[in-house]
Order: sequence, then C-alpha cells, then structure tokens
Amino acid sequence: MPKESLFIGLDVGSTKVVATSGSINEGMVNIIGSVRVPNNGVRKGIVTDIEDTVSAISESLDKLEIMSGSPIKSAVIGISGSHISTSISKGVVAVARADGEISPADIDRVIDAARTVALPPNREIIHVIPRSYTVDGQEKISDPIGMTGIRLEVEALVVGAATSAIKNLTKCIYQAGLGIDDLVFSPLATAVGLISKKQKEIGVMLLDMGGGTTSMIVFEEGDILHAAVIPVGSSHITNDLAIGLRTSVETAEKIKVKYAAALPDKIRESETISLSQFDSGDTQRIERKYVSEIVQARLGEIYALVRQELKSIGKDALLPAGVVLTGGGSKLEDLVEATKDELRLPAMLGRPIYEIGGFVDKLSDPVYATSVGLMLYAFEHASSNNFRGSKISGNVLDKAKGFFKQFLP
Repeated sequence: MPKESLFIGLDVGSTKVVATSGSINEGMVNIIGSVRVPNNGVRKGIVTDIEDTVSAISESLDKLEIMSGSPIKSAVIGISGSHISTSISKGVVAVARADGEISPADIDRVIDAARTVALPPNREIIHVIPRSYTVDGQEKISDPIGMTGIRLEVEALVVGAATSAIKNLTKCIYQAGLGIDDLVFSPLATAVGLISKKQKEIGVMLLDMGGGTTSMIVFEEGDILHAAVIPVGSSHITNDLAIGLRTSVETAEKIKVKYAAALPDKIRESETISLSQFDSGDTQRIERKYVSEIVQARLGEIYALVRQELKSIGKDALLPAGVVLTGGGSKLEDLVEATKDELRLPAMLGRPIYEIGGFVDKLSDPVYATSVGLMLYAFEHASSNNFRGSKISGNVLDKAKGFFKQFLP
C-alpha cells in the first residue's frame, strides 16, 4: 500500500480508542483495517489519565499497522466532550479583484474575518464552518465563487474547545508517536459517513450516544444549524444499573448489553435474569422489566436535554428527516422506537451511505462510525493546503472528490 494513499481516522473516546485505515480505489472507499481497544483514561471526552490514554492509542496503532501492512505516521483525530461549544459569527470583506469577480482567495479572507470572534483566553477555535454567503445584499448563497459583487459576507458556525482539553489530547497523540493531520469535532466527521446530502437539505439530526457524552449535530438546507455535546452517555446507564441492582459496574455493563431495553412496557413481567451467569458469587434473580425501567429513566434525561437544545433553535419536533442514531449506546434494544416517542421525530439507526470494500465485517457496528467518518474526512479534505495528509496523487484525489460529490452539499 503506497503510503500517500493510506488515510487514518482515530477516535479517542471515553470507553475505547477506535482506529480505521482506508484508501480510495477506483472511486470506492476501501477499508484496510479497523481496531478497537478499551480506554480508561478519558472521562466525558476529556483526558483524565495521560498514561492510560497513550497506552490505549499505542496499542490500537500497533494492531492497525499489522492489519494495514504499513507504518502509520499520522491521522485525523476526533475531539468531543462537554467542553465543546458553538456560536454564530459573521465576516465581511470587500471583493479584491477590480472586475468584482469573487475568487477562492476572497472566500478564505471572509472566513478568516469570521474567525475573529472573541473567545475567553482558555478556549480555542477548532472549526469555522460557512453556513451561507451574502453578495451585495443577496442572501442564502451557497457558493459565491465566480459571482460578481463588491461586498462579500459569510455567516459561519464557530466550534470552540477548551485549550487544556486540546493540549492534553494532542499530548497523548504525540507521545504515542503519531502525527496529527487535523483535529476534527467528532460528530462532524461521523456525519460524513452517515448523513446523506438529501437528509441535510430537508432537516436531520445526528445523535451520537457515546460512553461519557451524547453528541448532536443538526443540519437544514445543507448547512449545519446547531451542534452540542451533552455530558450524559451510556456509561451513566451502566452506573445506574450498578446502583439499582446492587452489583458491580462490570456486571451491570454485561446486563445492559445483553438484556436492557428502552421500552419496559414491551417486556413481560415473568422475564427474569439470573446474575449468577455474570458473577458466580451473586445468586439473586431480577426482573428484566425493572432493568429496563432503570434504563428508561436515564434515557428520559438524555432526551430532555436533546429537546432543550432543539427548542433553542426552534426545531423541536420539526426535522422532516428525523434522527439518525449512532454510537455504542445506539445498540440498545427498542431505542429507535423510544426515540420516536420521546423526540416526536422519525428515527433510524445510522448506516453507511456509501459503498465500501475491503475490511467491512465490523463496520455495521456503530462503535466504528466515528473512526470511519474521520478517515473519510481525511479523504474529503486531502486537497487542503493546511492539511498535512495532502500528499496524495492527483488521480486518487480526483476520484476521491468525485466520490464525495455524491453525498456532500
């Protein structure tokens, strides 16, 4: 595998590190390898133990190098957590050319102008994402390049993160011997692989239910309307079960994976669970319905926080394409039906919107969705001058661009 055609996505989550490598061959995404390693060094998306996190990253890279048959030098890294914040910023510039034709350089300048938003000293900007442009008062322009005007404006979504969280994450990456091609807000990358261009146009929300956090990103008319990270995830469900069932966290996690459901009303009263199958020293039997009632209570809190975010942008129950669920927590039984009931929106489990080849047997598992999305983000942005992974041959890059035009606005 030529080094320049191999791209890596690395998802450093609260419960695991997931890494995926791939390439573009003849216009198709080809997965070379994908690995998952447990991680105890991150809490709610923030590094709390550098040594544990470095160890998990190093182990994942070692395994991925064996699968890929090539040394891994750098990757696109996902960042998330409750420290992430978003805001709207506007930039205005005068068109540079004498004939008034808007060039890519004008686009770069107006985005830079939007970047000059005031942030506290302990925060940094990780993305400035254009939502729409205005040329001489004409609004809602998606791509003004080639148009003629005097005044160019942009409305952009600014994604910021805590400086300490960024530094601690990048320190772990570098200590593991890995370079950073780009640092990407994780739900933004996940959406690349799971949300279609049509869904983004009519209105959709991606809900990524991770271990320590639940991330959401809302699209409408092809633009990112809103993004947020809620500091409650599936590990909180596990902790609730451990307390409610008076058992260990390890046993509670196994019970959640095997028996928990989001709708207790669908479970018969007679269904019971023997805890001895998970812990030989625990002889109690519990009602499966009781387990799901505990799960439902915590899910209710997550949904209430999601609805609060949707109300803040006037989109509560008003997204025609509904909710796309992903993340490890999305594997919970009956979660789609519960989401429909609680959010009053259509709902579905996230599925790849592209054809993929190669190592694909695990990729139906939503646990891998973010790392695959980060890898796809690397392909999509390979031509960017400030993207270190841009050393890729012209033919491969052209095919990659053609591939992504099918799905991206």
